[in-house]
Amino acid sequence: MAVDRLSLTMEAQLGAAVREAAERAGMSVSSWLAAAAADRLHNELLAVALDVWEAEDGPFDDDELDAAAATLGVVRGARGHAT
Repeated sequence: MAVDRLSLTMEAQLGAAVREAAERAGMSVSSWLAAAAADRLHNELLAVALDVWEAEDGPFDDDELDAAAATLGVVRGARGHAT
């Protein structure tokens, strides 16, 4: 697997939290950050797909949002967002 070596800077408190999260997960900081970046990219692509869906078929109604929340095991909060 080819790798892209990056150097990054973040606030000290965030860096400490990332190190702790990686340790809890039993991962290196690099692996944890790579997984977090992949998750973020996945979520962005999902948001684009949902925007396209709604542009073509109209906004999701409350029944559809409730069914999606139940399937995902989340609770809908204000404005239909999962909490």
